[in-house]
Amino acid sequence: MNPLEMIVLSVIGEAPAYGYAITKKIEARSENSIKAGPSVLYPLLKRLEKQGYVSPNWETVRSERTDDDSDGRRRKWYRLTPKGQRRLEQAIRSHRAHTAMLDEFINAGPGAAIEETSP
Repeated sequence: MNPLEMIVLSVIGEAPAYGYAITKKIEARSENSIKAGPSVLYPLLKRLEKQGYVSPNWETVRSERTDDDSDGRRRKWYRLTPKGQRRLEQAIRSHRAHTAMLDEFINAGPGAAIEETSP
């Protein structure tokens, strides 16, 4: 699983979200280090939906500035499925095992003397 896929599943796993909100949460949490623009995010969401990891739900949003006869615009919300939850849990376990293995090398070698610094 690529890192962005794990990040997106994590965000959706916290609460159902629509594309723009997912993008904003990723940018905020990564302090703008990770950009998930529409050309990357929407194909990924479509693939996750096709694989059964997320399930969509459409909502019609009406602006307060439009008249009552307006149809509004549609917003697609994504929810993590049980299959998606299992996939996310598996990816997290794999990521943590990989990180622990790398730490074994880093902590034993010349890098052990290097202290972690906050960005």
